Amino acid sequence: MELRWKVRRLALKETFAIAHGNYDSRQSLLVEITHGGKSGYGECVEISYYGIVLADFYDALSGLSKLLKSQELVHPSKFYEFLTVFSAHPFLRSAVDCAYWDLYGKVFEKSFAELNGLQGKLPQSSLTLSCMPVDLQIEKLKQTPWDHFKVKCVGWDPQRVQALLETGKKIALDANTSFSPKDCEEISLSELGRELTYIEQPLKIGQYESLSSRDSCNWMADEDLQDDLQLDQLVGHYQSINIKLMKCGGLTPALALIKKAKSKGFKIMIGCMTESSVGISAGIALASLCDYADLDGAELIANDDATGSYVRNGTLSLAEGPGLGITMNTGVIT
Repeated sequence: MELRWKVRRLALKETFAIAHGNYDSRQSLLVEITHGGKSGYGECVEISYYGIVLADFYDALSGLSKLLKSQELVHPSKFYEFLTVFSAHPFLRSAVDCAYWDLYGKVFEKSFAELNGLQGKLPQSSLTLSCMPVDLQIEKLKQTPWDHFKVKCVGWDPQRVQALLETGKKIALDANTSFSPKDCEEISLSELGRELTYIEQPLKIGQYESLSSRDSCNWMADEDLQDDLQLDQLVGHYQSINIKLMKCGGLTPALALIKKAKSKGFKIMIGCMTESSVGISAGIALASLCDYADLDGAELIANDDATGSYVRNGTLSLAEGPGLGITMNTGVIT
């Protein structure tokens, strides 16, 4: 097998604002694994507030490239054991794992769903609105045919939330750790909290002890959940979890994490960062196992150079091709 990679700049259609800052583009690492004339693709993105710098992965990629030249094509679960031993960072591990699943399916001409016996209805995806004045958020809500929205916010503002809910759209909040324990107590006692689809990562990382899964509002863990080792600690505090492939290390560990989370009664969202259709296709491959989806990343990008599974007005559509169904419009990496 051959491993190639390149860094590309994903330009956003408009400035995106969250509690951690504003940005106009993302740096994305595109990984390609080839075997027998077939190519599989995966990606991860640079996230400054997670401390992710793509240049830190270059040495690991060079080492992986040398090792893969002698690696036989095995089942992805077996291949992931190899990645784990190599001790790659979860973001990089995710890109390589997803690329391998895409390749493996293409070689054996089976989709990810066929390889894993997945079937069932796909949830509607939310569209993310960045931090901005509420009148502009409401204007965007009214201008789009999407039904589900995740609204970024900085701090709890009940008047803003009331105005958003009055649009008739299904509204969730992403606090990005900007709420206080006092805010959360108020929310848990309010009618507004019950009307929101979920409230994602309200408190700073590790400060979830004041949250109760018995509250009428749907608390959802994001940064508080990196992998299945933390799942037990969240029981009794969160009702839902947001699984992002880059955080947990790829499709292989995500399958195991979803199974374990369901056994503990959690509702599950498959989420994304600002990824192209490469990363979004991997996320959509898991959507039938999830209660919620937030897979609008490629919709925010102006120069997406891939095709595969996609989202249109909130409806998820699986690519018909084998693997993850990913095709690069720019051809193979050279």
